[in-house]
Amino acid sequence: MDRTILPTFDPVHDVLHYGKKPLEILFSPKNVAVIGATENPNTVGRTLLWNLISSPFGGAVFPVNPKRSSVLGIKAYPTIADVPEAVDVVVITTPAPTIPDIIRQSVEVGVKGAIIISAGFKEIGKDGAELERQILEYAKKGNMRIIGPNCLGVMNPISGFNATFATTIAQKGSVGFISQSGALCTAVLDWSLKANVGFSAFVSIGSMLDVGWGDLIYYLGDDPNTESIVIYMETIGDARAFLSAAREVALLKPIIVIKPGRTAGAAKAAASHTGSLTGSDEVLEAAFRRSGVLRVNSIAELFYMADILAKQPRPKGSRLTILTNAGGPGVIATDALLMNGGQLTELSPQTMEEFNQILPSVWSKNNPVDIIGDASPERYAKALEIAANDPNSDGLLVILTPQSMTDPTKTAEQLVPYAQNLGKPVLASWMGGEEVEEGIKILSRAKIPAFPYPDTAARMFTYMSQFAENLASLYETPKTSYTDLSVEIDNQAAEQIIQRARSEGRTLLSEFESKQLLSCYKIPIVQTMIASDQEEAVKYAEDIGYPVVLKLHSETITHKTDVGGVKLNLQNADEVREAYHSIQQSLLEKVGQKDKDGKPHFLGVTVQPMIQPDGYEIILGSSVDAQFGPVLLFGLGGQLVEIFKDRALGLPPLNATLARRMMEQTKIYQALKGVRGRKAVDLAALEQVLVRFSRLVSDNLWIKEVDINPLLVSPDRIIALDARVVIHDPLLPEEELPKLAIRPYPTQYVTTWSDKKNCIYKIRPALPEDEPLLVKFHENLSDRTVYLRFLHPMLLSQHAAHERLSRICHGDYDREITLVVELEDCETGERRIIGATRLSKLHSLDEARFSILISDLYQGKGLGKELLKQILHVAKEEKLKRVEGIITPDNVTMKHLFTKLGFNLKPINGNKHLCAEMILQ
Repeated sequence: MDRTILPTFDPVHDVLHYGKKPLEILFSPKNVAVIGATENPNTVGRTLLWNLISSPFGGAVFPVNPKRSSVLGIKAYPTIADVPEAVDVVVITTPAPTIPDIIRQSVEVGVKGAIIISAGFKEIGKDGAELERQILEYAKKGNMRIIGPNCLGVMNPISGFNATFATTIAQKGSVGFISQSGALCTAVLDWSLKANVGFSAFVSIGSMLDVGWGDLIYYLGDDPNTESIVIYMETIGDARAFLSAAREVALLKPIIVIKPGRTAGAAKAAASHTGSLTGSDEVLEAAFRRSGVLRVNSIAELFYMADILAKQPRPKGSRLTILTNAGGPGVIATDALLMNGGQLTELSPQTMEEFNQILPSVWSKNNPVDIIGDASPERYAKALEIAANDPNSDGLLVILTPQSMTDPTKTAEQLVPYAQNLGKPVLASWMGGEEVEEGIKILSRAKIPAFPYPDTAARMFTYMSQFAENLASLYETPKTSYTDLSVEIDNQAAEQIIQRARSEGRTLLSEFESKQLLSCYKIPIVQTMIASDQEEAVKYAEDIGYPVVLKLHSETITHKTDVGGVKLNLQNADEVREAYHSIQQSLLEKVGQKDKDGKPHFLGVTVQPMIQPDGYEIILGSSVDAQFGPVLLFGLGGQLVEIFKDRALGLPPLNATLARRMMEQTKIYQALKGVRGRKAVDLAALEQVLVRFSRLVSDNLWIKEVDINPLLVSPDRIIALDARVVIHDPLLPEEELPKLAIRPYPTQYVTTWSDKKNCIYKIRPALPEDEPLLVKFHENLSDRTVYLRFLHPMLLSQHAAHERLSRICHGDYDREITLVVELEDCETGERRIIGATRLSKLHSLDEARFSILISDLYQGKGLGKELLKQILHVAKEEKLKRVEGIITPDNVTMKHLFTKLGFNLKPINGNKHLCAEMILQ
């Protein structure tokens, strides 16, 4: 029978299950060489060497300097090749032009890590970029990983490793800090010593020649000493790598980012409405939401949030209950809460009654709950207990001002029992100076974050709420069932429309072509006919039926309204003729007959039915961001789209849930749900339009900009009234087209397979909509199959848990590909999943681990062998060099199959398991 093979263990949201950690050598080396070590005072080379030898990390340090026999009393060597022992990491401070050869020599003697402190690379132009190219070329030959160049260096406070030129090493702690700015690193380091903040890692990443955000997020995600990851970011670098790593790690460890540039106003105006709205910083916000990353506005908030999220549970919503012994601070906290997107808890009748029983009659009778200035520690504690039991509340803020009747220390002691057992976050603001210091210490030891000001505490709660919402949306199962869009769309026809324009040297599709492109993806369009003269326009108008609309038909004009190219509500043939002439004449007066390349502006008109505006005008668009590639836009449309600027941005591809979350970010969404007696529009249908539109953008990377404006949305219909598509320069090499920040659904891995009885099975990559099917699949597995899958017994509630299965279904296809086997009932059409195989790439390696799981009823039919072949095919297509699977020694069938297919079997974990590995390249 087919049996399963799997990773040694597979806990919920676990990223600590990969044995190989290529970056470990950069944080915990045994031997280090400092190339450019010197005794010259106030130099980087001297400071680095001194830091390494004055902070023991358990290894040896070798200075490399061809002009000295010793440095700081330590024997020096002319080159890295002369060092008598194996070196793990070289730290390089020599001038940039010398470094390619140093890397070459280091690779030749087996060095696996380099930290390049020196500057003078791509930031100075072509010559510097060429140096970087040479360095990478040599490094790849020896699988060397590089941090830098142009960086402060790397600290591992846990081990004592300090390969930086900072003045001291950071304190030990649980925060992993990554910064692109070396200067900021030193400032944060100085601040952290005063604020008693400790670090598990402290990294200046520099210009990211090799090791980038994604590599370090994965490393710190795997690091058991790191509880949270905080980042100072100037540029995103490899957007796809960052998002892929963040999406996996953020569920286990909070990732908090500060990135300057929110107010940058130098973005170039683009030709389309969408382009003018998608500023890079807004796109970054959308990317952070999509990956579960929390963005804050200040360095203090960066570390506040790292502390809070390590101490308190995440809230389930944005409603905060405020307890205070003074009205003013409660009002200040309320302002901060509401201005930053939070809500005040609406106290339940039961909560109000309980407060009435324990509080003085003059209490505020509302939220904030003013428990009066003479509040005793016991009153505080009882009020907190009552507030926490209110089901409407998602979090609690306790404010204390030191009045004559107040005991800040005893009050803090009374709150300690509630620190961790409420299931909701508890924050505090102990206002004052010396009088409240002891109480703050007590709260801090109990893991209740205490702030000097209530508005700061309220703002931190809104960050917590935002972070929790971002994480929840990461793995939220779409309510709609899976729809195979590949059956409905016609991407071949879409490609032909674009290729025809490219072959003619055009970058602008006509309105007619643009609508045909939408039609290929089953996005409803208004009937549109092209007329090349007045009489043809009249004929089409009469065929369609009055009233009609005439619009300019052109392959050169961007916005038709700007040149008088739209005439509405035409009632008869005479009006059509007049409109035709008016459009032609207006165009001639405003832009002439031809463009600068000699192409005619006027090619006739399009004739369309006049659709009554009985709904809402929406804009749906896409443009290209320099960092994240194609970006989607949804919002209030029409001619005043730039004035109202009611829009939301997102990254393709979308599923129904992500589409709904985009809509929810806009003000127009409230109207779409129904307002003032008006019916709601079909939101589920609108979701599907967004999903199809995102597929259009994902499939056709030649599209530079696309607008549907307006998309008319009403309770009865959804229809695109106008559309405009701009494509990239036809001469642009295909490899230079912008890439998607999130990898789309890999349709190339969809296939079918037939067993000996000619039963046909569909094998395809998993989708977020598959979770309910996977739950049923797991419910029918025998204990024996579960044991072979997980290498130990597991309860159904464990292996079929939402947290685990949703993570599989929402897998990032760059990081992990799960193929499911789908079988459709011929009579009922019901779909079932009866098998799955999963390929998980190992962090920072060209290797992966795979597993196979088959329903008991379908074992022994050859399906396991076919899935193994399919996953090996995927691994080769993904250019992996090695794959492995883990089985128990008693899995005889799989041992035989592995041997037959050429796997190498070896015992691991003290002979408890077998590792089946195959080298692919």
